[in-house]
Amino acid sequence: MLDSIGGRALSGVRIKRSAGVLGAYLLLGGLGFLFSLPFLWMVSSSLKVEADIWLYPPKWIPDPILWSNYPRALELMKFPLLLSNTLFITATSTVGFLLSCSWVVYGFARFRFPGRDFLFVVLLSTMMLPAQVTMIPVFIMFREFGWLNTFKPLIVPSFFGNPFFIFLLRQFFMTIPTELDDAAKIDGCSYVGIWWRIILPLSKPALATVTVFSFIWNWNDFLGPLIYLNDERKFTLALGLATFRGLYSTQWGYLMAASVVVLLPCVVIYFFTQRYFIEGITLTGIHG
Repeated sequence: MLDSIGGRALSGVRIKRSAGVLGAYLLLGGLGFLFSLPFLWMVSSSLKVEADIWLYPPKWIPDPILWSNYPRALELMKFPLLLSNTLFITATSTVGFLLSCSWVVYGFARFRFPGRDFLFVVLLSTMMLPAQVTMIPVFIMFREFGWLNTFKPLIVPSFFGNPFFIFLLRQFFMTIPTELDDAAKIDGCSYVGIWWRIILPLSKPALATVTVFSFIWNWNDFLGPLIYLNDERKFTLALGLATFRGLYSTQWGYLMAASVVVLLPCVVIYFFTQRYFIEGITLTGIHG
């Protein structure tokens, strides 16, 4: 009889637990759908005729479906030129962040020297400095360098690191056992070799997180190109989309189609790297 009572109690606990998990999934699914409504409306509007975009209540399924909005919008936007500029800036900046930040972090995480912690705190304190404070001095500096209307102001700073990325990577690097460094030194490996052959391969989740952040940051950057670029042939997608909106503000079907195309790479990148992204964010909080 006791076994029967215990079995019923255990069954009740399992049912409550399953109900709780189901409720959590339903809640998260509902919130996810709610937050995705603007994106779904944008995709739907990109396939509609102009008159159907502002119908109320909204007409979610386009009828007829105008696939022609996409090629026409990309043609008017000069998409291939803007895409090549954006890809060049984004790829180069991402490589710059990965190399510079990982090298700086290697020094902070693996070497002991006087003032190391103080320098790291000073580095982190720069994150509290608003970008608006340094915007004018940095612009004057780049103007004196003769870098205005070039890609250099958008690319070169990435090769000098980023405080947030450095903090993120340092937390991960400190979880890697130092015994691996000692074993590599015994085998005759240099410090650069340890960084390249041991630290970086073991830090793929954190590096993937930095890659995703850097890609989205540079891909969507609007203020930087707006400040430093004057030639339309050097515009990025974010700046080109803003210009397109000003020129074709009444053509909402074209605008929505162009917006979907510009946003899609960020969605795809996050979708395929979310496992590494979440793992990197989680593991970087193990050590303080």
